[in-house]
Amino acid sequence: MKPMYLSQEQHDKLSNELHHLKRDERLKVIKDIAEAREKGDLSENAEYHAAKEKQVLIERKIARLEETLSRARIMTEDMKNSSQVHVGSRVQLIDVATKEETDYELVPTAEFHTYDTDAISVDSPVGKALVGKSVGDTVEIQVPAGVITYRVQKIS
Repeated sequence: MKPMYLSQEQHDKLSNELHHLKRDERLKVIKDIAEAREKGDLSENAEYHAAKEKQVLIERKIARLEETLSRARIMTEDMKNSSQVHVGSRVQLIDVATKEETDYELVPTAEFHTYDTDAISVDSPVGKALVGKSVGDTVEIQVPAGVITYRVQKIS
């Protein structure tokens, strides 16, 4: 199974959410199902069916969080202070063809947001190609528009 890199804050957030779902939400939905069951005929009991659907959603979310946390690796300070590109690095790149500068921060997939224009997921084509590169390295990246060649200018 492929590891998923998370910041300590993200790991704690997911762990707390999992704990809340197991401790509070799961027990609440079990109680709701029991109360709906007491009202009689289950075939026409909308409260019962709604509670069962909610139970399925909660159990799926619990399973997804457990799977994510089982693969989680916490990003360390050593990872952040390296001469090579890795999760958590801020990378300054120069497009070899256009000489245009681009800055990216490689973030764990779990922390990537599409509206964050200066961050890229470590699992994206660009992120995968940059991991392990050092200052001065060139990298060819296959993107939908073709091949882009970057030179790594700075890693912080």
